[in-house]
Amino acid sequence: MATLPVRLDRDRPEPLPAQLAGAIRALVVAGTLTRGDRLPSSRALAADLGVSRSVAEQAYDQLRAEAWLEARHGSGTFVASGGPLPAVVTPLRRATPPPALVQLDAGTPWIDPRHLAGWRRAWREVSAATPPRGYDDPRGLPELRSALAERLARTRGLTVDPDELFVTAGTTDGLRHLLPALPPGPVALEDPGYRAAVETVQTAGRKVADLPATAPVTTLQGCAAAYVTPAHQHPLGRVMPAGDRLALLGAARAADAVVVEDDYDSEFRYDVAPVPALAALDRSRVAYLGTAAKSVSPSLRVGWLVAPPSLREDIERRRAVTHDAPSWPAQRALLALLRDGWLDKVVRTARRVYAERAPRVARALAPHGVPAGPQAGMYSTWLLPQADALAARAAARAAGFDVNLLTDYCRSATLTGLVVGFGGVTDDQLDRALAAITRGLTEGR
Repeated sequence: MATLPVRLDRDRPEPLPAQLAGAIRALVVAGTLTRGDRLPSSRALAADLGVSRSVAEQAYDQLRAEAWLEARHGSGTFVASGGPLPAVVTPLRRATPPPALVQLDAGTPWIDPRHLAGWRRAWREVSAATPPRGYDDPRGLPELRSALAERLARTRGLTVDPDELFVTAGTTDGLRHLLPALPPGPVALEDPGYRAAVETVQTAGRKVADLPATAPVTTLQGCAAAYVTPAHQHPLGRVMPAGDRLALLGAARAADAVVVEDDYDSEFRYDVAPVPALAALDRSRVAYLGTAAKSVSPSLRVGWLVAPPSLREDIERRRAVTHDAPSWPAQRALLALLRDGWLDKVVRTARRVYAERAPRVARALAPHGVPAGPQAGMYSTWLLPQADALAARAAARAAGFDVNLLTDYCRSATLTGLVVGFGGVTDDQLDRALAAITRGLTEGR
């Protein structure tokens, strides 16, 4: 078959390899693909779908492991041979959907139920306030910008004037505001790295350049910007050393490029004190992105952007036209959470929870692999052979959990392993998930 009638959706949280594997399964069940049908090569399929070849290879690997497909030496990949496919039966009534898998997601935080009273108190305060008569300040609620500036100075060593700060709908939204203000040219992003940032850059019509996540940056020549996560590299967990920070800033100055700092997970270090923000070293060159998604909730959709002076006027002008700052109630709620100290309490509690859970993950996975970086934040990344990682994920799914492969975050990089999030689950769920992963790693050998 020259091509497959498959459509992948980059806006879905499900990784692209998993989407592709599911679509091929559906084609086999529906009878569109039958026993012995030849599939396109991974290279041809990737080109047809507009994705990297690794996406197609991972999907094929998974389906071969599940015996949906088979490889024939020198001939290609085929729908597995055997008995005839069962006839497709249309049920008379809608079947009950299978229970959703519990996601061991790297970006879902832990919110202690004991803190929900403060959350409700903040929204009661919002409901009692009088909404503005007209449009808000395009930069965001002035009182919130002042509170955020105070917190950045206190927790991240970053001194900013509230007028220099923009309230956004999160990290990727802040990046979306930055991209039109940048000069022409590709944007360099860490590899492996944050998938949503890659897709945001591509959606804006810019090319992506690969920035090795484990080596110092020596040049950014020809690039408009470099997007980095220096406090806790996503997904490897590495803290960018001081020498590498200076090398990055030097490369940016030499290329007249902007450094976009995603201050990911900076609040949740429990091995050492948090490293000050990269933006504190060079305010003229670094755009700083932060979010409340990891400390309050991803669904609140509130973040902040501190732009370099050269980009500030352009961003403000666009915001005055689009008025696409977060809603006034969401901004007021975050302001209330900041003023009464609720946010600091939540961060302290979550840090203690993560500091207890990370060693549990390490104890389960240490006999099978090696950590990709320091244990910090709300997830742990482990380097494993790809076959072991696939076996572990299959076992986790069979037990009702889903865990990301490290290859899901790679473009050119060839690292393999698991990215195990432990923030958005209960202790019992984490224990059961780790038992399943360990079982998959043990039985898969």
